Amino acid sequence: MAWLLLSLKKATTKKTMVTVTDKAKEKVLSLMQEAGLDSSYFLRVSVKGGGCSGLSYNLDFDNEEKTGDQFFEDKGIRITLDMKSFLYLAGTELDFSDGLNGKGFNFNNPNASRTCGCGESFSV
Repeated sequence: MAWLLLSLKKATTKKTMVTVTDKAKEKVLSLMQEAGLDSSYFLRVSVKGGGCSGLSYNLDFDNEEKTGDQFFEDKGIRITLDMKSFLYLAGTELDFSDGLNGKGFNFNNPNASRTCGCGESFSV
């Protein structure tokens, strides 16, 4: 019975956390190194009102915890979201593309019902 509860807890945690792909991990680490940031910094992912679909994604580095922050770690990348953003981004995968069709971070957000053509904004 205990193994079932542990399995359910792991499945639930994995489903609600924000994850990163290997390409996104490499880019985040590269950007942190270029900016001279130490291990006290983490990736802050947030949602703001705006964009052509109503909500837009925001990425930044931060080293100050705020009340209500939700912390995750995937592939060695520490990620935090404020509670409002967590409600919109639970289960999202952060990816990075450097191909001919566009360069930058992409959000694979299972909560988005509609995204704009550039992928920088969404609605639920």
